Amino acid sequence: MPENFFILFKQELWLVAIIFFLLIIKLKTKQPAVTTLLNRINVLLLLNLISGFFFNEEGRLFGKMFVTNHLYVFEKNILNLAALLISLQSTKWLENHKHIIEFYVLLLSSLLGMFLMISAANLLMLYVGLELSTIPLAAAANFDLHKKISGEGAMKLIISSAFSSTILLLGISFLYGCTGTLDFSVINNLLQQQPLHIAAFLLFFVGLLFKVSAVPFHLWTADVYEGSPVAITSFLSVASKAAAMFAILNVLNKMVQPLFITWHTVLIWVALATIIIGNLFAIRQQNLKRLLAFSSVSQVGFMLLAASANSAVSNASIIYFILIYVFSNLAVFGVISLVSAALQKETITEYQSFYTNNKFLSWCLCIGFFSLAGVPPTAGFFGKLFLLMSAAQGITFVILTIAALNMVISMYYYLRVVKTVFAKNENIGMEKIAIPVYNKIALLICVIGILLTGVLSGAYSYIISLQ
Repeated sequence: MPENFFILFKQELWLVAIIFFLLIIKLKTKQPAVTTLLNRINVLLLLNLISGFFFNEEGRLFGKMFVTNHLYVFEKNILNLAALLISLQSTKWLENHKHIIEFYVLLLSSLLGMFLMISAANLLMLYVGLELSTIPLAAAANFDLHKKISGEGAMKLIISSAFSSTILLLGISFLYGCTGTLDFSVINNLLQQQPLHIAAFLLFFVGLLFKVSAVPFHLWTADVYEGSPVAITSFLSVASKAAAMFAILNVLNKMVQPLFITWHTVLIWVALATIIIGNLFAIRQQNLKRLLAFSSVSQVGFMLLAASANSAVSNASIIYFILIYVFSNLAVFGVISLVSAALQKETITEYQSFYTNNKFLSWCLCIGFFSLAGVPPTAGFFGKLFLLMSAAQGITFVILTIAALNMVISMYYYLRVVKTVFAKNENIGMEKIAIPVYNKIALLICVIGILLTGVLSGAYSYIISLQ
């Protein structure tokens, strides 16, 4: 074991320690009070986040299958931040749930798999991380056991994940057959623009595109988002998508550079289809979770378009956008989770005149949607701007124009919700919803992040320095 094993593997060990702590509590005869348990878990998640910023080193473990550096640590910290915010936002829902510990064990197990995906320098490690991140989420999607729609969503996630994993494994098998190795760097040196190598890569890449819900592999997304509890939907839309994008960037930059001509073309067309179809489907949605599902599909398209540029600037813009996306999406989901837990309302029409009795929540929802739409001066505007600027290095003016026009289209369905929320109607209005302390803290962090991350350039500059 290397002397610095506990430093290099620190973030993963933290998650394992929290999982074991929860399992020990579960085995106890006398369970702590719900409030006490939630307080302890949130403190542990906060310590987990803070620890990620100190005593970090670069190195490799497990026969060079696992690699870590300051950029990977930062990506994991983004996921830790998302997990903490989702935990804070889930307080009201979890207070009335019987399986609190199981919820966190599934969530943290999935997060552990995402960390392994990010640090993978070997196809075997990548696949193990991918499966570990997906299987617990399939169980968590069915966490509302009394709801038929929850079970349906979980089943669709399991089936689609199994299908994508099969294709991905087939691609890995072909890559191994072509190169005789599973190591990223060695594969990168051996790949060539040959039909078998290209076919192997495409099969492997299709499996990854399933995980980010890129078109045409997106059909499972809306049903799973709608059927899952809001907390799991939040985690799927933010952490799961972010981890898969980080893994895609890692693969493109470290493993398949000789096939740049192939994957550059594939990414551009997949990205365009993802942006356009995601927007068109989002326009028709009445359920907020389904709207955000197709919204996330469209956002992935913008990230894939930037990834096609294959530069340090484009990679930094994607990571920066994901940070902004965490704040923006969780600001919206934070409000939806409170309303869903209190009143079981999730459709857009049910939010009519929401501002009348819930001013703070309305502004949080509004700022979150403005950021997702890319309206200045929110951080979402700067995130989309940097994505398009970095993508412009490798695409034509026509493609760039189509992407920019789709930003305008997306404003319609985002601002439609904002209009409904602020529309005045004395006869219609949702009752005032109590906001627990943890939920308010999470929403304030999201709103502050949206307002400051774009205006202050420190986050983007820091990410650039890590390249």
